[in-house]
Amino acid sequence: MNNHDYCQQKVAESGTSFYYAFLFLPPEKRQAIHALYAFCREVDDVVDECEDPAIAAAKLNWWRQEVALLASPPDHPQPTHPVMRALQEVRQRFDLPLEYFTEIIDGMAMDLEYSRYPDFKSLSLYCYRVAGVVGLLSAEIFGVTDRKTLRYATELGTALQLTNIIRDVGEDARRGRIYLPVDELQRFNVPAADIMNARETPAFLALMQFQGERAQSYYDKALSTLPVTDRSAQRPGLIMAAVYRTLLDEISKDGYQVLKQKTSLPPLRKLWLALKTWFKY
Repeated sequence: MNNHDYCQQKVAESGTSFYYAFLFLPPEKRQAIHALYAFCREVDDVVDECEDPAIAAAKLNWWRQEVALLASPPDHPQPTHPVMRALQEVRQRFDLPLEYFTEIIDGMAMDLEYSRYPDFKSLSLYCYRVAGVVGLLSAEIFGVTDRKTLRYATELGTALQLTNIIRDVGEDARRGRIYLPVDELQRFNVPAADIMNARETPAFLALMQFQGERAQSYYDKALSTLPVTDRSAQRPGLIMAAVYRTLLDEISKDGYQVLKQKTSLPPLRKLWLALKTWFKY
């Protein structure tokens, strides 16, 4: 198995909805986006699967060293992980900023430091690092002719991450985490204990409706920012938006029943949304 095959398998095994957005890309760009998302998956797994924060931090530092080696000249030490070897080719081909990869790791490291976020400003930084920066790198791979497209990419990344947070409230609580801002829990009179103990109250549902409306506003901002000239190139991102916005709509229709269940879309519906969006643009 070569480096790019490893990345493709990592993305396929993750079950990510993004997989459907990549199906229609030409081989070179599909290889590149698989390498990027395999990298995200690897560093995310460090935090999710390692119970000792000190060990997880040490592993993330190892990944930082691998990122630094992406810029090594041929006669210097090179990355050792297959994902990083694939990314080394991709970074050179698409001229991707090295610091973005470090920022993604910094975002994952925030999960080792925080199990609560005091306000939306602090949560926004987390969303930018773990999703907005991924959006920037993805947009560069898909093709950018207008720099306004980068604003679209960061807004869309935040929208996707907010949707993930809404969908995973119950699952995250069982891991001891609440991503919903503390000041907003207080504003809606939702004690953290209600979320940790899966108590679905009218106040909790009002809080979740507020979260859903904010996520929708980020989708609106992203789509209104994307220049017409780049819409065709950015179709994979638009597919992601269509799939995740539909997921958010389903969660809303279900009355934000997120504490005890995790809403998902069936594969055929994701494929239909991908096809519909691809041909629309």
